[in-house]
Amino acid sequence: MSKTIDITDKLSFEGNPKLIVRDIEIEVNTDAPTVLKFMKLINDEESSESSTMLKTYELLFSKENREKIESLNLDFSDFMIVVKSAMSFINGNSGKEGEE
Repeated sequence: MSKTIDITDKLSFEGNPKLIVRDIEIEVNTDAPTVLKFMKLINDEESSESSTMLKTYELLFSKENREKIESLNLDFSDFMIVVKSAMSFINGNSGKEGEE
């Protein structure tokens, strides 16, 4: 008979983190397959920075959340802050609420 080990208590089921911009909650995809694709993308030396940012944006935000971001009409600099903030969740550099 095969051995079975329950690891449920070792796992975190907290869900995806969220960014808040102008009282709009924007969920960041941080599931394992997305993070692995993101890591491959940022390590791909053939991608240009703009291409990498666009692909990162599409990976980290669902269509619904991208529509929320686009409705904010952010300038490029502010848009980059949103994307980089989402990236910080994956890189483990996200600060506590209110910190920069």
